Amino acid sequence: MSDRKAWLEVLAAETRRWSSMSSGELLSELHDAQSYEVERDSKKYQVEVELLEDTDTYVHVMVAVDDGLLPASISPVTATFTCAKPHSVR
Repeated sequence: MSDRKAWLEVLAAETRRWSSMSSGELLSELHDAQSYEVERDSKKYQVEVELLEDTDTYVHVMVAVDDGLLPASISPVTATFTCAKPHSVR
């Protein structure tokens, strides 16, 4: 399997994990950007998750994955998603 294909599989899994959270959970977890390592098929991958926008109606999040090695990690694979905030009662 090519490195980029493996990165995309890790990206899909991590994006599913983060996008399953509520907007409140995302805001709590992503007060600061998160960087961590995951292992898949005996290989390690760097994952970075960052809050891009916090609006009145949604949060916008980016997930990036690479292998942590130069030069390939200069251009990680990325995905973004939005999560709607619950409507406020007035």
